[in-house]
Amino acid sequence: MTNVVGSVAAARQDAVLSVRNLSKSFTAKNKAVTSGLQDVSLEAMAAQVTGLVGADGAGKTTLIRIAAGLLSPTSGSVTVLGLDSVAESIKIQSRVGYMPQKFGLYQDLTVAENMTLYADLQGVPVAQRSERYEQLLEMTGLAPFTRRRAGALSGGMKQKLGLACALIKSPRMLLLDEPTVGVDPVSRRELWKIVYKLVATDGIGVLVSTAYLDEAERCDHVVVLHEGALLASGTPDDFKKQMQGKVALVSPAAGEPTRPIYTHLASKNHIVDATIRSGRIRAVADNNAVNVVDDALPTGFAGTVAKAAPNFEDSFMLLIPRKGPQFQANGNQPALEKDIANEDVVVETRSLQKFFGDFEAVKKLSFDVHRGEIFGLLGPNGAGKSTTFRMLCGLLPASAGEIRVAGRDLRRSRAWARSRLGYMAQQFSMYGQLSVTENLGFFGKAYGLDRKRLRQRIDWAFEEFGLTPWADKAAGDLPGGYKQRLAMAAALLHEPEILFLDEPTSGVDPFARREFWLRINSFAQQGVTVIVTTHFMEEAEYCDRMLIMSRGDTLAMGTPAEIRALASTEENREPTIEDAFIALAEGQAGEA
Repeated sequence: MTNVVGSVAAARQDAVLSVRNLSKSFTAKNKAVTSGLQDVSLEAMAAQVTGLVGADGAGKTTLIRIAAGLLSPTSGSVTVLGLDSVAESIKIQSRVGYMPQKFGLYQDLTVAENMTLYADLQGVPVAQRSERYEQLLEMTGLAPFTRRRAGALSGGMKQKLGLACALIKSPRMLLLDEPTVGVDPVSRRELWKIVYKLVATDGIGVLVSTAYLDEAERCDHVVVLHEGALLASGTPDDFKKQMQGKVALVSPAAGEPTRPIYTHLASKNHIVDATIRSGRIRAVADNNAVNVVDDALPTGFAGTVAKAAPNFEDSFMLLIPRKGPQFQANGNQPALEKDIANEDVVVETRSLQKFFGDFEAVKKLSFDVHRGEIFGLLGPNGAGKSTTFRMLCGLLPASAGEIRVAGRDLRRSRAWARSRLGYMAQQFSMYGQLSVTENLGFFGKAYGLDRKRLRQRIDWAFEEFGLTPWADKAAGDLPGGYKQRLAMAAALLHEPEILFLDEPTSGVDPFARREFWLRINSFAQQGVTVIVTTHFMEEAEYCDRMLIMSRGDTLAMGTPAEIRALASTEENREPTIEDAFIALAEGQAGEA
């Protein structure tokens, strides 16, 4: 593994991308110069997948956009397929497939019409299109859907259509900027199969940035950026070799709760990462992990601690420099109102249905959520999760069935219920032109807080979410992790007893995700009820119970241990939640 570098050797002949001492600065009127990249050098090779990872603001998107010929370097050079990224950017764009984070599909056009439009834009001869379309539609599984509008596709299908459009001209190199954000594990797996098939059969080189560190482990080579600088590069095995002895697995005794132990360890010195995996706590330390964890465990712990084999994610979490205490949720917790605190079941659905015309999006769904519970709502793209979620929040009327919130019928008490709910949308829903303070003031007034109480709650939000340095910053200019903090702060201003979180960690880095779940655990311990959707299956481990949906119906419901058990086989006796999710989605799991 190579640590922070200066120059690299002359480009090898099989390099499809060669970056030399690249720097990129951004200037704006009345604002200081900000550095996007600082003296970065790297290579991406033909017939390989090169992964690009880093925390928010690392410079991943900037580097990919320069490689695509869309931005010019401040200094240094970038060569793509032997072409200079500045002098020959048009040639590069005609030979490279580029898929940005938000691929420009035309929602009102069909699958076939989108592909034809991109073929026109890329100058693909008409005589070559039929064969190319057939190959791409078969590869992506979109052949049965050529007449469906892009806007009517599921998230995973949209991503596959975006990839097909990027591949229309048989590129020699593929640039992918977080292509799997917001799609379910089945769709992620299918997308990666397509990429590796292209690498194996066509020998193309792929540069991909990703927020999923398990995806980085599948790459042939990984580059780690931090605040615009190159921290390290190497194969996934190179990174893992540095971590021997620094990872421990903590197994609580039977009946011993996992989440409090996890929360306790996450704040201790010398423990740089703690996560819940398959009912156990995985702890990464800066030296001998077993000894560090033994010293840090709470008094009375009755379980076991053992050395664990490291993975790439462990190395990443240790590699990124820390700034102050890591993963700490500060400040006071929301108060509970008495009428909610005394209720055991606070959200209840019975035979819940939703029709859009003749299409039944949600099919007689029934479940309960208890006070202080973290309840996960999971499923493949298009399963009906968001529709169910919006009905529970009172944002969408149910077609049939019953929803009760804190003992009241939501149909008859929608305004009352909304005053007791906090909602964080999947897409960033703050006002981008308003400052952080102005956004909090606006939402606090919308929730009916008087001036004195609003001032107290804004002060609380600044302390709890570390927003003070960003108080006067426009919300649209915040880094991804801070946008997420602001959105959650706004949802909690009126001290709701029930918190709805729709894909809250989509598109944010691993540090922001861990911070988020520690904060949510803290709220749940105070009695706040949390209902959350997520496509990060490891995050489902933090739920008390979860419901997995498919095509508007229930596939399975239970605790994480009960869901994992559904996928247990002779070959895989310790399945993960993701194993169970994929098995359920593909109809291979045991009886739910």
